[in-house]
Amino acid sequence: MAIEPLIDITSVDLANVAISEDEVGNMNPQAGDMRQLNYVSYVSEDLQTAVGIKNVKEDEFWVSGHIPGRPIYPGVLMIEAAAQISSILYHLNAESNHFMGFTRCDNCSFRGQVLPESTLAIVAIIRKFQRRRFVCDAQGYVDGQFVFEAKITGMMM
Repeated sequence: MAIEPLIDITSVDLANVAISEDEVGNMNPQAGDMRQLNYVSYVSEDLQTAVGIKNVKEDEFWVSGHIPGRPIYPGVLMIEAAAQISSILYHLNAESNHFMGFTRCDNCSFRGQVLPESTLAIVAIIRKFQRRRFVCDAQGYVDGQFVFEAKITGMMM
């Protein structure tokens, strides 16, 4: 089955900084090893779509153990990165700055590897937005190649 891209990732300047790392930290509470977004490179004018960037480094906590001698960025961290960019979209659209917890992941599939020293671009688009809950579709790309997709649900906590 062919993947239908949420956006044309090649049309986005992934080096652009639309939301800085510091601003990401102000919107999302994750810090240290659990911050899976370095910055946001793109936000649509209608605030419904965004592209987050994760620069995967060789010295991250998971590298030595997943998989020894052939490290692969864990799928669960790809999902976490998708949840974090989805939360950014929620905050851009909400009138409050409540903590949004990740409550559900559906229709997740992995079709490629993310290796250390890769740049993972995570696209998220809002599919349902309510004051206390949101649903986003997300996709991840490395060098323009599709690597994963998931439906992310979050809820105010």
